[in-house]
Amino acid sequence: MTVRQVQHSGDIRDDVTADFTAAFGGSPQGVWSAPGRVNLIGDHTDYNDGFVLPFAINRRTVVALSPRADSVARVATSFTDEVAEIDLRELTPDAVSGWSAYVLGVAWALGQHGADLEAVPGFDAFVDSTVPVGAGLSSSAALESALAVALNDIWRLGLDARTLARVGQLAENEVVGAPTGILDQSASLLSREDAVLFLDCRSLEAEVIPTGFAEAGLEVLVIDTRVEHAHADGGYRSRREACERGAAALGVPALRDLTVDDLQRAQRLLDDETFRRVRHVVTEDQRVLDTVAALRTEGPLAIGGLLDASHASMRDDFEISVPELDLAVEVAQANGAIGARMTGGGFGGSAIALAPSDAISRIRVAIDGAFAEHGFGQPEMFTVVPSAGALRDR
Repeated sequence: MTVRQVQHSGDIRDDVTADFTAAFGGSPQGVWSAPGRVNLIGDHTDYNDGFVLPFAINRRTVVALSPRADSVARVATSFTDEVAEIDLRELTPDAVSGWSAYVLGVAWALGQHGADLEAVPGFDAFVDSTVPVGAGLSSSAALESALAVALNDIWRLGLDARTLARVGQLAENEVVGAPTGILDQSASLLSREDAVLFLDCRSLEAEVIPTGFAEAGLEVLVIDTRVEHAHADGGYRSRREACERGAAALGVPALRDLTVDDLQRAQRLLDDETFRRVRHVVTEDQRVLDTVAALRTEGPLAIGGLLDASHASMRDDFEISVPELDLAVEVAQANGAIGARMTGGGFGGSAIALAPSDAISRIRVAIDGAFAEHGFGQPEMFTVVPSAGALRDR
């Protein structure tokens, strides 16, 4: 999703309401929002039926929406002057493109989950966001989830949050064309304040695990490298295909069904590249389980080494890091972080550092200096706190 980022000086809910009125006239019937997410650990495990540990962040995508008297859907945003418009009765995956595919794709996907697009009313919607685009913080899932909860309410569909996560994933897979798993939408819809979401991507069973960050004097610093990535590109797809090849060769439905003890056999059966892709997923699943166990028994100060190992695995085995991400992680580790890793799909985006509150300023200054020294563009850095999932705001 390539759009310009808009700065907000006040309450984005007030902004989006005013913008709706300017674009469409009248007041919206409601305002809904959904958060971006940080994945604490567990990347590229979701589409392998594995385990993930994300949390929603206090940056959100907001939609103001009202039903119409006809079957037309119109969508506008502060990101662009374009207003997308289509009759819901003509909505197919091939009928939309660009940024509006994320929005109108949700309407189509709801049709696949029981909404009668021949009968439901059309709608006007205005979208705005404080989730950085292209930063690996799931701006697309936040957009899909905000629209999903809004249309679920307006159309009185009665779908639960887990089903709406499936709706968002279907929209992204079939309409946008990105072969993503269920992690991002689940995090945006199911998260709770002050907790991570322990999600089994096979069963969609989810458990809220308190982080203990504040009590331990820790904060999560996001380092947005501003190196943009795109999930619909070949790098992401080729990693997924390698995982599918590995599972087939090893005779299991998904890599989730392997353990670390199976890696010796995998190395004998697979070519080197496919083996390393498999090894990342299998060891990352175990790191998620180990992180959950550590949070439950020892607290967050015990998880730093797992975060560091996760980054090394994504860098060396899955090969989805970039020099900017590696530098951000290394500098954070050298300046007081207890653990740091890239987060998200890779090929750009953001890293996170879990660090004592009194080390955050030092880490930020050191990263700024290191990026300048290496000739990289200036990163954007901000702290995030685990926040609530998608909801109706007004």
